Amino acid sequence: MLLEGRAPLEYFSMLAAYPWLRSLPRGNGHPVMVFPGMGASDMTTWPLRGFLQSLGYVTQAWGQGLNLGPKRGVLERCADDIRAFSESTGQPVSLIGWSLGGIYAREMAKGQPSLVRCVVTLGTPFTGHPKATNAWRIYEWMTGTRVGDPALMAQVRKAPPVPTTSIYSRTDGVVSWRCSLNEPGPLTENIEVHASHVGMGMNPLALYAIADRLGQGIGRWQPFDATGARRWFFRTGAAETLAA
Repeated sequence: MLLEGRAPLEYFSMLAAYPWLRSLPRGNGHPVMVFPGMGASDMTTWPLRGFLQSLGYVTQAWGQGLNLGPKRGVLERCADDIRAFSESTGQPVSLIGWSLGGIYAREMAKGQPSLVRCVVTLGTPFTGHPKATNAWRIYEWMTGTRVGDPALMAQVRKAPPVPTTSIYSRTDGVVSWRCSLNEPGPLTENIEVHASHVGMGMNPLALYAIADRLGQGIGRWQPFDATGARRWFFRTGAAETLAA
């Protein structure tokens, strides 16, 4: 948890790297919805959304205040908002979820894959033991539910049928990085960055990876290329290889 003290440094690193980040190839203007983490609001995703807007994307916050878990009506509202966003823009929506917000993004993509272009999660615990994080007690307190239901965990572990990227950090002070590894598949991948959990959505390396993923055309998805100079900053691979 002491590693989470880096978050303010990541914010200032983002500001310092902003001229470089804005020089990245511009997006095609497709819609992107961003979900905040547990106990967080849209204020925490404002830097990420602002960065994506600067590249030409049309962004939308989740708009439900503090993320206090999948309480009654929350997921239904998410589904309705994605449908409306897609209809208003005439395009499928890319979904980005930070921590618990990544669970929402993955589940929304499973429920209406025709409306979702791709999914990117940041420090999201969708596999492994549900108590292998430093936040499970807070989750139970906030939601009034117990973690560990076998049927629910089996559903959460299943990857969406759309291109799905998990961005994670081995120095995440909240979520065990092993809980954020997609199983091998034609549309799944894992990208490791050096970041804190709280600061991941402001981390320049994570922002670079997000921009790279969103910049791919529909039907032309390819795994992240971590060769060349990128190999000094990113690590990719199958779940079993990364966990070794």
